[in-house]
Amino acid sequence: MECPYCGNSASKVTDKRPSPLGIRRRRECLKCEKRFTTHEKADTSDFYVVKKDGSREKFSREKLERGAFKAFEKRPIEKEKIDKMINEIEEQLRRKGEKEIKSSTIGEIVMKRLKKIDNIAYIRFASVYRNFQDVRDFKRELKEL
Repeated sequence: MECPYCGNSASKVTDKRPSPLGIRRRRECLKCEKRFTTHEKADTSDFYVVKKDGSREKFSREKLERGAFKAFEKRPIEKEKIDKMINEIEEQLRRKGEKEIKSSTIGEIVMKRLKKIDNIAYIRFASVYRNFQDVRDFKRELKEL
């Protein structure tokens, strides 16, 4: 592990604990003696997302995060709760063990989770995911809530 301060590759681990991102390690550079944190995550097999138009792309946790954080924007939900939801969704998708998962499957899983946490975030996500065209679409979705 390279020190972000001096570039030295020799460091020692001073603390190690589990975190939502995997394993968190606190390190100390053996040259400049500054401390820094690294996160280690197991490399799990990747899978592809099959889009509505039939195209395929590698699953991107970052895309999932962007969508979720956008839905929760300016809502009184703790970041840790959102991170936990994203971790659970990703874990659920990986447990399927499939090499390809339809984007509609992912969207429905996300919507179920959002609905349990915050109705406003759910409606925001649904409006984009289901491509609401006018107020009637919003009213229909609100009636279901």
